[in-house]
Amino acid sequence: MALVRKRDGHVEPFQTGKVRRGFEFALADREAAAEGLDSMVERVEQVARSEGPVIDSDVIGRAVLDELRAADEVAYLRFASVYKDFQGASDFERELAGLDGD
Repeated sequence: MALVRKRDGHVEPFQTGKVRRGFEFALADREAAAEGLDSMVERVEQVARSEGPVIDSDVIGRAVLDELRAADEVAYLRFASVYKDFQGASDFERELAGLDGD
């Protein structure tokens, strides 16, 4: 399986469980989107495998965001707020504007 290079530079094995937990956090109480959880996790795993032996964690994060954007906007914003380290309402507004522009 692939290795993941974290933002601080250290490398660790790709962990499907971490990806799943990220999706579960974002999808909490979002019934419709949670039904496709296994498929979303599998597609992120495919991205990790296709990127080669070492993949930057940002690539995985963007793959998760892409899946959530297609599945559920609320879940997308939940994950984006943590992943992109939102600091205030303006960060949410900017991200919402990006969703509306798509």
